Amino acid sequence: MTAGALTRTGRGSRLTALAGLLLLAGVAVLLSLGLGAQTLHPSDVWQALVHPDGSDATAVVRELRGPRTLLGVLVGLALGAAGALMQGHTRNPIADPGLLGVSAGASFAVVVAIAFLGITHFQGYVYFAFAGSLGASVLVFALGRAGAGGPTPVTLALAGMALSALLASFTSSILISDPETLSVFRFWVVGSLAGRDWATAWAVLPFIAAGLVVAAVNAPALNALGLGEDVARALGQNVAAARTVGVAAIVLLAGAATAAAGPLAFAGLIVPHIARLITGPDHRWLIPFSALLGVSLILVADVVGRLIASPAELQTGIVLAFVGAPFFIWLVRRIRMVRL
Repeated sequence: MTAGALTRTGRGSRLTALAGLLLLAGVAVLLSLGLGAQTLHPSDVWQALVHPDGSDATAVVRELRGPRTLLGVLVGLALGAAGALMQGHTRNPIADPGLLGVSAGASFAVVVAIAFLGITHFQGYVYFAFAGSLGASVLVFALGRAGAGGPTPVTLALAGMALSALLASFTSSILISDPETLSVFRFWVVGSLAGRDWATAWAVLPFIAAGLVVAAVNAPALNALGLGEDVARALGQNVAAARTVGVAAIVLLAGAATAAAGPLAFAGLIVPHIARLITGPDHRWLIPFSALLGVSLILVADVVGRLIASPAELQTGIVLAFVGAPFFIWLVRRIRMVRL
């Protein structure tokens, strides 16, 4: 078989797998719209979406589950793609988007908004969360590029860890001294899709869309960087520019997702490893596969949280922690990961 035929075969199998992931994401969306304290038949869900008639089913789908499902899709796309980018740029298999200070910056900004500005509703401090994640990530990047060699995986990781620890100490200091702030903050920090409306999803949509575009642009450069910076330079790649574009995509994606849903651990950590088992190390395929897997993971975790504690709910972040922690331990111990 010729090399061209092998390439076409590999591309065909990846396209088939991509179609399967799209179908899986579609099923997850249907489950998210239909399952909960009140179970709806798929035909009722379709009727509520296409021909709303003012029934209880229409209200449930359009006002309660519709916004959180759309937000789950956006957050899943963002965290999956950001995780693939983060692991690729740092060449660290246990890196997640929070390594750039995204979660710590968002948490600190939310606490400041609650404690000092009196903002106690989600729609008010979501913008502070995004601003905090953006500011922290920019500062991490500035610190990482301060050395003579510019931003490198090591300097970015060290700067992110240092700043995250500093911001976490500031956040803890405020929470310890202000129990009222803690009582409000804990509902955001646990990570959840509940209580969000259409305005929240539309607010983060432009940032996530822009981040996905930038991530796609960065994918070929990331493949070159995977061969080593010296080889990438020999191939004509501007390493500093590639790192900058990658960090910008991570900030847009992870910052918007964290602001809208709170810190959702393990999504950006596990999903790229699963996608890499299907696609290999080619980031032109790895990023979209990770994004689609992220959608399915977030939505299924949200549905599970509704069902196991019905009529109450278990937050999405808690479900991800229960599933993600043992799965990642198993992944590390039992599966020989494809090298980054």
